Amino acid sequence: MKNLIQTIKNIFAIEDLRFRIFYTLGFVLIYRLGSYVVLPGVNVDALNSKGEAEGLASIINMFAGGAFSRASVFALGIMPYISASIVVQLLSMAFPYFQRMQKEGESGRRKINQYTRFLTIIITALQAPGFITTQLTSYPGVVADPSRLWWVTTVTILVAGTIFVMWLGERITDRGLGNGISILIMIGIVADLPFAFVSEGISRMQAKGGGLIMMLLEIVFLLFVIISSILLVQGTRKIPVQFAKKIVGNRQYGGVRQYIPLKVNAAGVMPIIFAQAIMFIPITLAGFASTEKLSGVIGTLSNHNGLVYNLIFAFLIIIFTYFYTAIMVNPTQMADDMKKNGGFIPGIKPGKKTAEYIDEVMSKITLPGSIFLALVAIMPAIATAFFGVNDQFARFFGGTSLLILVGVMLDTLQQIESHLLMRHYDGLMKTGRIKGRTSMSMATA
Repeated sequence: MKNLIQTIKNIFAIEDLRFRIFYTLGFVLIYRLGSYVVLPGVNVDALNSKGEAEGLASIINMFAGGAFSRASVFALGIMPYISASIVVQLLSMAFPYFQRMQKEGESGRRKINQYTRFLTIIITALQAPGFITTQLTSYPGVVADPSRLWWVTTVTILVAGTIFVMWLGERITDRGLGNGISILIMIGIVADLPFAFVSEGISRMQAKGGGLIMMLLEIVFLLFVIISSILLVQGTRKIPVQFAKKIVGNRQYGGVRQYIPLKVNAAGVMPIIFAQAIMFIPITLAGFASTEKLSGVIGTLSNHNGLVYNLIFAFLIIIFTYFYTAIMVNPTQMADDMKKNGGFIPGIKPGKKTAEYIDEVMSKITLPGSIFLALVAIMPAIATAFFGVNDQFARFFGGTSLLILVGVMLDTLQQIESHLLMRHYDGLMKTGRIKGRTSMSMATA
């Protein structure tokens, strides 16, 4: 406890770090306040009576911190920016023009950011009418007068809201603490945690016999899942790399052994996101089902807590983990870069043999990583089935939300520790350095 108090004092003793913390908290407060500002012309009472968002809408609502279900000016949140970032990232792998921009350094990064921003505006403008149709005008009484002027005004406000949220995230990244976009996503997820925890606690207290014990078991189980997720995010396989010695004048360069940290889960949360998108197709087809047999099959595939749904979901995650890892990790480029810099893996010939070796190692470590990722993804269903946890609280037992929370927290703590060590203070952990996703060479969307 004494060490914790001293660490907090050290953090606020550094002027730059103190400024960054308060700057980040200020912008987060603006974001949270904006998520409660309802769109003009929307009847709040009628909106609240239509029920909670389900399916894909519930995921968007989670990322938006509840702004989606509240029809806020930030209803679409940061999701269009994430979609645009993924599209630009895929374009960078497929088209030489974007590949050249990536290699141009800071100027190339600015160009890519500009393309991402323009694409964000286009995606938001396309998503806004869909949001208005499915979440507002399709429910009687939610919008009193859905005139053409109201439509144009609402779409403009939604686009402006997403642009403002994107600007908040970029300002946090530039002058605050951590990755701004990731911080805003994390805050949106964490915002539901107190309500979910209280709701689960009340339901357990009202249950007859062993309610308090079950609640304690749930907390222990949640801590175990969090620790497992940290191991998944931080897990790496180190490949030793030896650099050839060079003598320039009286000095010797190279001859040092370093490591290539290959991540056990190089794909991050993207396989879960892709798999969820595929699993929403049966829900879409449900509206077109004409026979009882077909509707029964679709109903089975739409049951999030069902055995069939989770088996298919886990299988898709394993497949997408291999697919996205193959996109993110390029063994041939890594081997070429090593060869240019005079590096080699001991016992492996440079060039093609090195690329084959790296590819083989990645294939071996991706299998347990993908299985573990699939297990974390279906953990909410396991918590509901075996522990009787309600759906609102169960989402924190795994899936995208938990992995994002763990990854963002590790990144932020790693930045704080870097500031402390740079000013010759003790780090946050005396037993070793905190490793965030950035420090382990993980590409973020």
